[in-house]
Amino acid sequence: MNQPNKETFSFAIDRQKEIYLEGVSGRRPIVPVHPQDLEAKAKTVMSAKAFAYMAGGAGSEATMRTNLDGFERWKIVPRMMRDVSLRDTSVELFGQKLPAPFLLAPIGVLDLAHEQGDLAVARAAAATGVPMIFSNQASVAMEKCAAAMGAAPRWFQLYYSKSNELVESLVRRAENCGCTAIVVTLDTTMLGWRLRDLDLAYLPFMEGRGIAQYVSDPVFQRLMEQSVFPGNTKRSITADTIISVLNLMYHYPGGNFFQNLFSGKPAKAVRTFINIYSRPSLTWSDISFLKSITKLPVILKGILHPEDARRAVSEGADGIIVSNHGGRQVDGAIAAIEALPGVVAAVEGRVPVLMDSGIRNGAHIFKALALGARAVLLGRTYTYGLAIDGQRGVEAVINNLKADFELTMGLAGCKSVEEISRDNLAT
Repeated sequence: MNQPNKETFSFAIDRQKEIYLEGVSGRRPIVPVHPQDLEAKAKTVMSAKAFAYMAGGAGSEATMRTNLDGFERWKIVPRMMRDVSLRDTSVELFGQKLPAPFLLAPIGVLDLAHEQGDLAVARAAAATGVPMIFSNQASVAMEKCAAAMGAAPRWFQLYYSKSNELVESLVRRAENCGCTAIVVTLDTTMLGWRLRDLDLAYLPFMEGRGIAQYVSDPVFQRLMEQSVFPGNTKRSITADTIISVLNLMYHYPGGNFFQNLFSGKPAKAVRTFINIYSRPSLTWSDISFLKSITKLPVILKGILHPEDARRAVSEGADGIIVSNHGGRQVDGAIAAIEALPGVVAAVEGRVPVLMDSGIRNGAHIFKALALGARAVLLGRTYTYGLAIDGQRGVEAVINNLKADFELTMGLAGCKSVEEISRDNLAT
């Protein structure tokens, strides 16, 4: 008589056990497991302005809702009597083997969530082996984050500025920091109409936050010194004006408070950044320039239309990220998960397709992979973990999502990412 194989305990089983054993001692998770509770708790520890910036979307936020609702269209069809005692969640992407099919999306101004911001996320990414995509709008320069990560994998997000010289400088720095891919965000050549931020009249960049990649860049420093602005910038002086100026002196990522106060650099840096950070005239020819200055894979983020996907591949893109920027740019846009199958079909396997926008749980990750995504990007979820418990909070979110995905995959009858396919879904 054949004996059943000895059960193989997995990361997911161990994660469940860890939480339940803590419960025996009366301790519940500091970082909530349920996505809605996670967001709700983060709201209690963040300022109103910070939470609005992180949690909000464009206009009526219809795209944010559509991103979540889009996943409900697809239903997982579990298969039975398959040996899933050994489960492998790893995936290979651009020559690197990742422990799970997700990365940490680039999110700017992370110090709004926690004072250690990007550094806490970098350390959490390194501890879990999940790649971090350094944000171009970071609160900490990429060199410091790279130093905190050791040999752990990381990519760099590029906002294509109006200066090709600055673009090249940022790319060179990313290469020197050990980044193994450049992610070009295409859908933020202008800021979307974000009602939460507008109602609070708040943009963190005006406080000198989220511009660390710029003020640490020698090309930006030179452009800043060469910048000439109109002289008529007088505004009425109120208590709020004084507070705003003090915030700028405090948050500006260079020098100390008193140096900043008397140097005049923070105000000039902010104005230079506002004038240069994005390029509304961005076209496909700019991608050709980028390809000419780096040998790293160039991945285009923000693709939703199949024709754009075909054009991206023909222009030399090495990968595509299907994304609507988490609903932060165009109100009423198509959900990323709805756009995914069309983009995958258009690409015809020539380059990897990734996806973000709306990923909240393991089932979402499974569905995205079943529809052809090679991996997904996590966004707001890890930011909320950061707000609640710093580095440990980010690690908790990563571990929970990895466990959730592993269980979903196994219970659906798949023992590896390679086995997940469209046949696992129904509508």
